[in-house]
Amino acid sequence: MKKQKRTLEGVCVSNKMDKTITVEITRVVKHPLYKKMTKKHSKIKAHDPENITQIGDRVRVIESKPISKTKNWILLTNVTRDSERSKDYGSSGDDANGS
Repeated sequence: MKKQKRTLEGVCVSNKMDKTITVEITRVVKHPLYKKMTKKHSKIKAHDPENITQIGDRVRVIESKPISKTKNWILLTNVTRDSERSKDYGSSGDDANGS
């Protein structure tokens, strides 16, 4: 029986490398003694073969065999894009004129 591969969801924080993105994974953990909820962050590198991901995109990645020294994840899909970039400025010229 084959083991199911892990999938994680995070935010792209860097796309400066060719065919590689850096994804920040945030998780909430309860402190064992004080029971306070804290956020833990980890950064992973993922393979983006078409260079389609932009900074701020929410992405889903899946684990794979090692692609390079530090890349063990592959981009599965863009979940959502940053709200500022997805707005279509200039589609309605009336708002830009202030009338």
